[in-house]
Amino acid sequence: MSNTPASRVGSFHLDAPLAQVFPLFTAEGERAWAAGWEPEMLSGAEARGSSFRTRGHDDRETTWIVIDYRPEDGRVSYARLAQDSNIGLVDVVCSAAASGGTDVRVRYTLTGLGAPGRKFVRGFLEEDHYRAMMEEWRSATSAALARKHAGEGG
Repeated sequence: MSNTPASRVGSFHLDAPLAQVFPLFTAEGERAWAAGWEPEMLSGAEARGSSFRTRGHDDRETTWIVIDYRPEDGRVSYARLAQDSNIGLVDVVCSAAASGGTDVRVRYTLTGLGAPGRKFVRGFLEEDHYRAMMEEWRSATSAALARKHAGEGG
C-alpha cells in the first residue's frame, strides 16, 4: 500500500523587492542565508532540469531537481529525495506585495519512506514546527538582504 503525501504551506513577508528576494530561493542563492547549505551542483544551475545534492544536519543526502523555474513570475519548484527518509516537492512563490516588499509562500509536500520517514514527515509538517521554520527563514533571509544592502554601500 502506498503512502499518502502530506502538505503544509507557510508564508512570510520581506521588506525588499521581488528582484532581490527571488534569487535567495535558488540552490546557490540559499548559501547566503541557510547555515550549512552547501549544494553540490550535478547539472545546470537554476533552470528546469538542473539538479544538485545537499547533506542535512543529520548528514542525510538529499537530491534535488528543479521542476519549475520562472523568475519572471517569482516561482521555483523542486522535487527532492532524502535518502532512506522521504520524497516530495517544494514550491516557492514570491510575489510583490501591494504595500511594498515581497510576500513569500512555501509549500512542502512530502511522503515518508518507511516508518522513520513517516515519523520525520509528521514532525516536519507539524503546524508549530512549520510556523517556526518559516520564521527562521524570514529572519535569515532578512539578514541576508540587509548584509547585501550594506555591502552595496546603501
